[in-house]
Amino acid sequence: MIRAMTIDDYQDVHDLWMTIKGFGIRSVDDSKEGIEMFLKRNPTTSVVAIEDGKIVGSILCGHDGRRGCFYHVCVADQYRRRGIGKAMAVYAMNVLKKEHINKVSLIAFTKNDIGNAFWNSIGWTKREDLNYYDFTLNEANITAFNQ
Repeated sequence: MIRAMTIDDYQDVHDLWMTIKGFGIRSVDDSKEGIEMFLKRNPTTSVVAIEDGKIVGSILCGHDGRRGCFYHVCVADQYRRRGIGKAMAVYAMNVLKKEHINKVSLIAFTKNDIGNAFWNSIGWTKREDLNYYDFTLNEANITAFNQ
């Protein structure tokens, strides 16, 4: 089952994130307070996948009124290759369409071979025509990568 994520899902989603090797967790943005703020701004677009009575996948999805963006897309290792990731992406994209968003983007780490292969396999296009830049406004928002 795929459904919209709520703040009540936070602990189970965070626990899932912590099982994903190479996953980057930000100290401020990915705290319960940070996710609650994100979900208040984007109350319908983030999703969770539930199987066997537990959350096995999630996508944080939001938009700025013009373009949607996927963050923290993941499926638990033992539930991969069952169509869960694609079903979550389609669910979130359909919600974005209902909100009149015409394009969605995502960022995948270059070393994320599994994720990059997945996005390529379901029809996403890797952009070669732009560079992605960051500027840190809050130095306390540290990213830690799961080992």
